[in-house]
Amino acid sequence: MLLVLLLALSSPASAQAPKPGVEGYQVEWMYRVKYGFIDEWWDIFRKYEVPVLERAKQLGYVLDYRIYRPTQHMDETGRWDYRVEITYKDYASTSKMGPLMNELFPDAATRKREEQKRWEWTANHWDLPIYQVDPTKSR
Repeated sequence: MLLVLLLALSSPASAQAPKPGVEGYQVEWMYRVKYGFIDEWWDIFRKYEVPVLERAKQLGYVLDYRIYRPTQHMDETGRWDYRVEITYKDYASTSKMGPLMNELFPDAATRKREEQKRWEWTANHWDLPIYQVDPTKSR
């Protein structure tokens, strides 16, 4: 019995310390919108993306999300108009977003047309997996 207990305690699964920071798989979406289209862009983003994020949160695929917009201006090289930080339950949960979009918005033709406009108004976009750094540890 003692041998079994020692083996269980020395296994890699039990030896791992919890990760610092936020649990889950974090991603940051960044958008730079063409000048003159910010309101239209936001209306379409809010119509489609926010309900999908909310539904994914209800189902447990998304633990949390936050949407940011700057309050001051910046130079063009670093300009962004919207930043969305999403904490998924895990990497596999990212694959649930497309099916949720189809479930919530079954009129695919209208959705495609409206989302195409939003992408035409998007000057730059990136999705970036991120993680919180523990400042007490070396790189």
